[in-house]
Amino acid sequence: MKLLLTSGGIKNGSLESALVELLGKPICESNALIVLTGIYPFLGGGGMAMQAINGRFASSLSGLGWKSLGLLELTALPSVNRDAWVPTVQETDAILVWGGDPLYLSHWMRQSGMADLLPSLNAVYVGVSAGSIATATTFGETYLPAPTHSAVPITTEQVIFESSTGEMEMTFITAHGAGLVDFAVIPHFKNENHQEASLVNAEKWASMLPVPTYAIDDQTGIKVIDGVVEVVSEGEWKLFNL
Repeated sequence: MKLLLTSGGIKNGSLESALVELLGKPICESNALIVLTGIYPFLGGGGMAMQAINGRFASSLSGLGWKSLGLLELTALPSVNRDAWVPTVQETDAILVWGGDPLYLSHWMRQSGMADLLPSLNAVYVGVSAGSIATATTFGETYLPAPTHSAVPITTEQVIFESSTGEMEMTFITAHGAGLVDFAVIPHFKNENHQEASLVNAEKWASMLPVPTYAIDDQTGIKVIDGVVEVVSEGEWKLFNL
């Protein structure tokens, strides 16, 4: 299986080159499906999904110049005959999994059957933020307040993180993801808008997970080919729990 797990999407030339390498051909000759399911639990999620489709986010995946781009909605798949959607997924070159809530996203990856199907595909899985987090066998995420929509077993812990204005108490959840990789991802490393992912907080976050954990910034991606991991970066990253 081939994956490119990012924090902020394809943000620089190194990440774009890694994507082209995984595709084995130019982006303009490749077909893609985009998954926006993870964004819906957020206030205004429908509008953000439309912006993602239109390529209006700085971390756009849809605006890379694909030969074709289709929408794959995981919540709809359990009610649709598999013969109507599995062949389309099997024939695509890339599956672009947007950000949002990894707990909600990972639930629908399993519920829809995509988690079981993905390892058999030739397509490149490209994750952004929650789309990268949810690929792990075990992942962690911060919530404020605690999540109320979980349909899967989780563990929760109240954790004090540091912020620029003092301490902040957040709910830290640990849950099972899609099981595509055996490490966890902390996105938005050292991003001032994601202070739970500062260096000191990322170290605390990683200490609560039983697996190696990569903290990556928006200029970094993790390339995985059949389990072999390579970090592609023009920014900052750190590996915890070796």
